[in-house]
Amino acid sequence: MEVCVLGAGVVGVTTAWFLHNAGFDVTVIERQPAAALETSFANGGQISVSHAEPWANPGTPEKILKWIGREDAPLLFRLRADVGQWCWGWQFLQECVHSRARHNLIQLLNLGTFSRSALQALRSETGIAYDHLTKGILHFYTSQREFKAAIKSTKIMQDFGCDRQVVTAEDAVRIEPALKTVQDRIVGATYTDADESGDAHRFTQNLAHLCEQRGVKFLWNTQVHLLETLGEKVNGLQISQADGSRATLNPDACVVCLGSYSPQLVKPLGINLKIYPVKGYSATFPVECEDLAYTTSLTDDEYKVVFSRLGNRLRVAGTAELNGYGLALNAARCNAIVDRVMELFPGATNPKLAKFWTGLRPSTPSNVPYIGKTRYSNLFVNTGHGTLGWTHACGSGKAIANIISGKKPEVNFQFTQTL
Repeated sequence: MEVCVLGAGVVGVTTAWFLHNAGFDVTVIERQPAAALETSFANGGQISVSHAEPWANPGTPEKILKWIGREDAPLLFRLRADVGQWCWGWQFLQECVHSRARHNLIQLLNLGTFSRSALQALRSETGIAYDHLTKGILHFYTSQREFKAAIKSTKIMQDFGCDRQVVTAEDAVRIEPALKTVQDRIVGATYTDADESGDAHRFTQNLAHLCEQRGVKFLWNTQVHLLETLGEKVNGLQISQADGSRATLNPDACVVCLGSYSPQLVKPLGINLKIYPVKGYSATFPVECEDLAYTTSLTDDEYKVVFSRLGNRLRVAGTAELNGYGLALNAARCNAIVDRVMELFPGATNPKLAKFWTGLRPSTPSNVPYIGKTRYSNLFVNTGHGTLGWTHACGSGKAIANIISGKKPEVNFQFTQTL
C-alpha cells in the first residue's frame, strides 16, 4: 500500500518514518529543497511534556487585554480584516473556560508523554544525533501570580502521570547555576527531569536521510495543488515541480502534514480545519562564556520565552503573533528576546551575533492537534500542533501510522474520526 505524506517538517518526516516501519511504501512531497526548512527550522528546541497548559486558559483573556498596543507583547492579536482570524479568536475564547482548558491540558499531556517515549525509542534504535540533552526542563517564575497558577496546573499534570515538581528559587539555581544572577527575583519554579531538548531541524534532516536509506521516496521542490476525489475517496494528487512540469499521483492513501497551510488544501473537500498561523520568533546565539551560559532547558513563563542549549549555541524562542501568513521580522519582538537574554544571562553571549528567525506555528483554538481520519476513507490528517510540534511529532507519527494500519494507538487521546 502506497501512502503519500504531504509535508516534510518534523511532523511529516516522523509520520513517514513510522509509516515505513509499519510496512507501507511511503512518498513524501515537500515544496522546499530539503526537510525542516519552515516551521521546524529554528524552534525553541524543547521536548516539553510539562508545557501542556494550553494558551487558551481562564487567565489568558485578561492578559491579552493588558498587552493590547504592546509591540513586544508575549501574545499579540493583530486584528485584521480576516474572517478566519476572527472566527479562530472567538473559538479560542470559548476554549478559555476552566472545563475546556483542563480537558485540553490532559489531552496535550497524554500525547506528550507518549511522544517523548516514542522519541526515546527511536533514538535508542537509530543513534540519531541532534544536539539533544536529557537534563529536564525548568519553568521559573518572577511573578507570584504566575507561580500560583502554575502550582494548580502542576497538580493536574501530576495526577495524570507527569513528574513535574514544584521547587524553590534556591532549587532552581542548583538545577541551573546560570540563574544565580537573578535568584533574588525568582519566586518559585517547577522542574520536570524527564523532559528533554534538542535541535528539531537537525533531527528532522537526519531522520529524513534515514528514511531515504530505508526506501522512503522524497519529492523535493514539489507543490501539491489539488486533491482529486471520487465518491468517498481521494483518487489523485495534482502536483507541480520546480521545472514547471505537472503530474497526477494516485497513492492508496494521503496524510496531510502541511502545518499552517493544511486548511487551504482540504477546504475544497468540505473539511474545515480550525488552524490559524501563529507567528513565533527565535534568536540563536553563540556561547561566549561557558560559565555564564545555561545548559538546562528553561521556560520563562511570565515572558513566554523558552531557552535551550544546542551544542555551542543558545536557542531562545517565544512570543506569539496572530497576523496572517507574513514572515517579516518585527524588530521590537526580536529586541524583546535579546533584552530578556541579556537581563537573565549577562555575559553569556554577544547580542550582536544573534541570528533571528520567524515561523508560523499551526495552531488550533484549543492547542490540541488534528490527528486521525477524515470523511474520505483514505485521507488522514496530522497537523495543527502549534508550539508543540517538536514535542508531539514522534507520538503523532506513530499514532497516525497505527490508525492507517487499522490499529488502536496506545495513548489516551481524542483522535479525529470524521472531519
